Amino acid sequence: MTTISRITQVKLRHLEAFSAIARLGSLKAACAALHLSPPALSKTLKELEEGLGTTLMTRDRGGTRLTPQGALFLDFTNQSLAALHRGIAGVSDLRDGGRETLRVGALPSVAARLMPEAVARFRRAAPDTQLMLRDGSHGVLTDALKSGALDMIVGRMGAAEAMQGLSFTQLYLEPVVCVARAGHPLTKAPVSVDALADCCILYPPEDAAIRPLLDRWCLAQGLAPFPERIDCVSGAFGRNYLRVSDALWFISEGVIAQDLADGRLVSLDFDLRLTAGPVGLMTRPDTVTSRSRQLFEKALRHAVHDSTLYESESERIHK
Repeated sequence: MTTISRITQVKLRHLEAFSAIARLGSLKAACAALHLSPPALSKTLKELEEGLGTTLMTRDRGGTRLTPQGALFLDFTNQSLAALHRGIAGVSDLRDGGRETLRVGALPSVAARLMPEAVARFRRAAPDTQLMLRDGSHGVLTDALKSGALDMIVGRMGAAEAMQGLSFTQLYLEPVVCVARAGHPLTKAPVSVDALADCCILYPPEDAAIRPLLDRWCLAQGLAPFPERIDCVSGAFGRNYLRVSDALWFISEGVIAQDLADGRLVSLDFDLRLTAGPVGLMTRPDTVTSRSRQLFEKALRHAVHDSTLYESESERIHK
């Protein structure tokens, strides 16, 4: 079969299915993401492999694994999908009168703490740019960035596998804090980490960027898995649940910075320096930096500089 005939057999749905399976590591997860049944997704992958004349993935109880051919094809698949997203966005911009559109993903800690000031600065510098903000989990946003649906993300750096194929520029370090409602019994006196075992704990889920950092801290403290634990990073739920309960919440400081400043939440005096992680800009290295992106990055840096976040790494770590 010639190269041209192979290309004509590859459809967009094949690329989207292959990318989703590779990204999520299993057909079951990809089915949920793409809203397809397992037989339909398996058929789509089989059509792609037959069209290319090679096996792209192997499957076992542990999930899916890329073959060498699959790993090579995935790089070009992601580049193609990203280029298609950019092309669609460009057509949309022209349709709307030639205005540039900037699509920015923000993880919860920066959405609450840094983005309002950064966006206000950006609007003054680029009033004609159509700004689209998206929030979500680290995995959802990085997937969107890799596919071209986002131009950049502002947030915590994730695990190595999640950051593969992305560039990261650090803006500042941010710790995790353990907070309780104002008036909580544990806020009235010095407290030991052993007291955590008797509390309901709101804890980051496995796909949260802060999860491995907090797991490492708990291990260093000799803490066993909390018997009463709710996996959650939802700011809306966390704030309201703490208001009506004696639960404690491990969360990135940026998510609840205003609540701490207003006195609605109180940070317990645990040494959580080990959880400090870099917050910064995530982009795709294969894209050209637009004028709008340059202005947004500049607005972010000024917002950080003019805030309490502007400290040297050694000051933040040893505070």
